[in-house]
Amino acid sequence: MEKDADGFYTPAPAAAAAPPTEDVTDLIKSTFEVAVTLADQQADPNSPLFSAKTFEELGLHEDLLKGIYDMGFTKPSKIQERALPLLLANPPQNMIGQSQSGTGKTAAFVLTMLSRVDFAVHKPQALCLAPSRELARQIMSVVNAMGKFTPVQTEYAIKESVPKSATNITAHVIVGTPGTMMDLLRRKVIDASGVKVFVLDEADNMLDKDGLGDQTLRVKNMLPRNPPAQIVLFSATFPDHVRTFASKFAPNANKIELQRNELSVDNIRQFYMDCRDEEHKYEVLVSLYKLLTIGQSIIFCQHRHTADRISQRMSTEGHKVASLHGAMDAGGRDAIIDGFREGKEKVLITTNVIARGIDILQVNMVVNYDLPLMNERDHHNRADSRPDIETYIHRIGRTGRFGRKGISINFVHDKATWQQMEQIESQTGKQIIRIETNDLDNMEEQMKKALK
Repeated sequence: MEKDADGFYTPAPAAAAAPPTEDVTDLIKSTFEVAVTLADQQADPNSPLFSAKTFEELGLHEDLLKGIYDMGFTKPSKIQERALPLLLANPPQNMIGQSQSGTGKTAAFVLTMLSRVDFAVHKPQALCLAPSRELARQIMSVVNAMGKFTPVQTEYAIKESVPKSATNITAHVIVGTPGTMMDLLRRKVIDASGVKVFVLDEADNMLDKDGLGDQTLRVKNMLPRNPPAQIVLFSATFPDHVRTFASKFAPNANKIELQRNELSVDNIRQFYMDCRDEEHKYEVLVSLYKLLTIGQSIIFCQHRHTADRISQRMSTEGHKVASLHGAMDAGGRDAIIDGFREGKEKVLITTNVIARGIDILQVNMVVNYDLPLMNERDHHNRADSRPDIETYIHRIGRTGRFGRKGISINFVHDKATWQQMEQIESQTGKQIIRIETNDLDNMEEQMKKALK
């Protein structure tokens, strides 16, 4: 077997290769604009397999059904209706799914993992990777809730979760981050020979060559080849270069996506605040703070030192805020996100660590103290100061969860940030409304009205 340029192992060509299925565009339109592309041309889109209106008809074990109902799910969400029959079909088939967080994708892939596990066999059978420990912990809470009535055993593969002395993890389901998972597989602490399903959440981030792509690929290359594990990729956004890579990573995958225009979250009102300079941004933030505590809010900054400085200044002035970023130790990060979930602090100041996938229902406002830029994603290209639209959509998607109202506020303070915001506006096709920062009463009135 040879590795190709992307690091994939490709089997030697068979004598008579089957016709390629990669370019099939058998799109199934549905009323809520979920497009399904089937890897297999022969599949019948009218077959009852293609949509599940109830969880019962999926043929799940009753212990799993019990877990689903216990979590308060009554019927499948839009994406679950179409994804679950394809995910649970036998023989297993790969899937690439695109849908915003807040549409039930986590429950869809967790259900797939749990339904593939043979609980009598005490070895890893489902691996799930996420880009941050915060998201890994959130996914695990869904695994444990859904598997509550089953004998499922779970384990983390995140920094500081597995003791150095550990020699053998026998849990059925392992959720973690790429670096730690790769390390545990390499050291044979995780035996991959029984893995049946491999899930990537926020897959675009995990497959981006520059980010976690190399580690993710190494994990994949350590999985069994015969029979191969079912590969499931989910993300809210798939830029084109990642889309191509994803198709090689999960060959012959069924593809499910919400139409692109649905991705720029409609129930989020977007505003911008015109600030005079960097220092004025801080003053505006403090005057905004009275409003930030109506619900919960997340403030995104470009650098760790900005996040720390703002939270120190605000704390000194008696405001209750928490700061979270990747330089903190694992236990500290866990305690901060748990405290914020429980509502101990109303305001969380962070870098891109939690721009993706984190679900905190009470969050009704997101502030981009600094707009996300492409050069933060691609550290080799410092000159690229275009806005990072994908990260912007992920960030503002932390509010307005599950159809609730939310608002996002961008701080603009010079010509460059003004142009970046105009690019965001034109690419998302949504107007970003100016808020007058010189008249605080008017500012307050505008924001309160938006949150009603």
